Parts: sequence; C-alpha cells; structure tokens
Amino acid sequence: MIKILLVEDDKIIVASLSEYLNSEGYLVRSVSGQTAAMKLLAEEKVDLVLLDVSLAEGNGFAACRAIKSEFDLPVIFLTASGDEFSTVTGFDLGADDYIPKPFRPRELISRIRNVLRLTGSMGKTVKLGDVVVDTEKGTAVKNNRDLFLSALEYRLLLFFINNRGIVLTRERLLDAIWDVAGEYVNDNTLTVYIKRLREKIEDDPADPKIILTVRGTGYKVDA
Repeated sequence: MIKILLVEDDKIIVASLSEYLNSEGYLVRSVSGQTAAMKLLAEEKVDLVLLDVSLAEGNGFAACRAIKSEFDLPVIFLTASGDEFSTVTGFDLGADDYIPKPFRPRELISRIRNVLRLTGSMGKTVKLGDVVVDTEKGTAVKNNRDLFLSALEYRLLLFFINNRGIVLTRERLLDAIWDVAGEYVNDNTLTVYIKRLREKIEDDPADPKIILTVRGTGYKVDA
C-alpha cells in the first residue's frame, strides 16, 4: 500500500485530506513541520510527500530541499501561493508537482498517481482474505477473477482495509462513502451495499469471515 507523508500544520486540512486519501486506498502519516518530517522519514518507508509551503516550523522550500537531498522521494507541493515565483522555486528545488489551493480532490489523486508512475514509486497490492486489491489499477480480484466492484463498493472495501481491526460505526461508514459518484447514501442504502460487497468477497455471504458484524455498533474487518 502506498504510504504518503502529509506535511501540513492546518489541523482541519490534515483531518479532511487524510480521511479522503485513506478512503482512496492510501496510508497517510502527517506531521506539522520539517523537523518532525525528517524524523519520520528516517524511521519509516514513505512513497510520496505532500508538502505545504507555509509551515508553523520552517518552510516547505527548505523541507523539500532536505527531503530530496537525504531521501530522494517524490514531493508534491500543496499551497495557497500560486504565483509564478513560488511555482518556479518549488520546481527548481526538485518538486515533482505543484498544486495551488483550493484543489479538487479527484485532481489531487490523479496528480499523485501520475507522479508515482513517473518516479517508479508504485504501490503494492493489498490482500484481504482471498481478495487482492490493486489500489493503482482500482481493481479487486478473488481467485484470479475480477469482482467488478461498483465505485461505492470499491470505496467501502478500501475504507475497511485502511481501518483493519477497528470497529467502524455505521455513521463513520456513511461519512466515508456518501459523496462518491454524487449518489445519496442513507442508512438503508449502506445495508444494501454491505450485503452486495459480502456477496462478492465472501465464500459464504450468510456466514461472513471478512466483514464481521459487531452487533449494536457496526462492522469490523480482521482478515
């Protein structure tokens, strides 16, 4: 699974962007400044860095220079500074892309995939029981057979994968999938999609072993 380091000091942006990227199949770690970023990168393998120019500690340009020098990782700048000087400076420091705020979430995902493809930092497939999910291709297969998941089913499956071992309430699941494809999702619709997803990934949907029901609370995946 692709691991992204988000270097951003705005807690609201960190929370919303992390949740969105998680729902798209990425594992996100976040820090607020350069020192913490360098420490984390020295301890963990990261595939890509999303970096804000304005930080509470240090600045994005200095952080980019240090990251490129010590770890040679792909870096995408996220910033409200869309002027030509900032853009040129970012690229001169080795940034792989530069996205001015505000940006559309789907555009960000497309840019991330493009940078990963160009830099050769492609992610690995993820297994959930007998199901193999390729987060780059957006596919899920079982026993070498494509499961042909709908957009909502795929997003729901990714959310389970990224929260493996955690009991997820129905409210959290609804928040994670409600806006995909512009469809309205209510509690009854969620029940239908859980049922459809189980029919595709479980050996016996009536006795699920992957998506488990936690009575009175929600669902949990341990596979």
